[in-house]
Amino acid sequence: MRKTSDSTIPLLTPYKMGKFDLSHRVVHAPMTRQRSFGGIAQPHAILYHEQRTTKGGLLIAEATAISDTAKGYNNVPGIWTKEQVEAWRPIVDAVHAKGGIFFCQIWHAGRVSSCSFQPNGQAPISSTDNLVKPQVRSNGIDIATFSTPRRLETHEIPLLINDFKVAARNAVEAGFDGVEIHGAHGYLIDQFLKDQVNDRTDKYGGSLENRCRFALVVVQAVANEIGADKVGMRISPFANYYEASDSNPEALGLYNAKALNKFGILYLHMVEPRMITVGEKTETPHSLRPMRNAFEGTFIAAGGYDREDGTIYGLCIG
Repeated sequence: MRKTSDSTIPLLTPYKMGKFDLSHRVVHAPMTRQRSFGGIAQPHAILYHEQRTTKGGLLIAEATAISDTAKGYNNVPGIWTKEQVEAWRPIVDAVHAKGGIFFCQIWHAGRVSSCSFQPNGQAPISSTDNLVKPQVRSNGIDIATFSTPRRLETHEIPLLINDFKVAARNAVEAGFDGVEIHGAHGYLIDQFLKDQVNDRTDKYGGSLENRCRFALVVVQAVANEIGADKVGMRISPFANYYEASDSNPEALGLYNAKALNKFGILYLHMVEPRMITVGEKTETPHSLRPMRNAFEGTFIAAGGYDREDGTIYGLCIG
């Protein structure tokens, strides 16, 4: 978040991210494409990702489901079966052939789902049993509706943590350089983090420390499985996607930034305070500066940046 002279463009300068030598600081964001029919990444994704790869550039794949309970949209890819792993392999190979670095974003939608996406038509799982109200989709036209979720029992949570671990292992088997754990935008991990959603009374609810427990245990499990140098984490403490907001987002973001240091993960990917919901870009007195100062690894920021923003602040990686 440091200002630079007009003679430099920080986004285009090299950066060393752990063992990866990046040629610039612009990251290809995880873009939900909904083109993976039957949950299987398709061959046409090879061209899509090749077109967006630069030598030494970092790409983050679209949100990729960790299990058959994780889906929240039609035609999103998965990474929990052998067939899915094999489908990803040529896509990853194509990115590597052009010199890119490729991370898989592993994801569970939680209550942002419906029974139609769930095995045997069961209820989606979440930290809570409170329903998300219908939402206008990002196209501004269609309305998404959701099913009443089932609150996870305490004894079930370790099984879900294992799903993240297995998905990370599968991603590495497919050739990905690492994984980004999706803990943002109102999905399952965010449903544990945010006090507007998390109404639990067990060790995963109540206090800030308890609400962050699930996310941090997931990170620890994934880091132990594939190595902390291959793990990133995405969170959005200031956002309010799918009715997931927090009464003290600054404290939430700072706690996680500090807590993640003990695992030595590669990067923290955080969404700017000005991006409350999709399509918004508002003025705000809040800043990611305290979180960036607290986190000891690479810090990636997202949130409606254009070239001018990047030139002034050099925020994309640093």
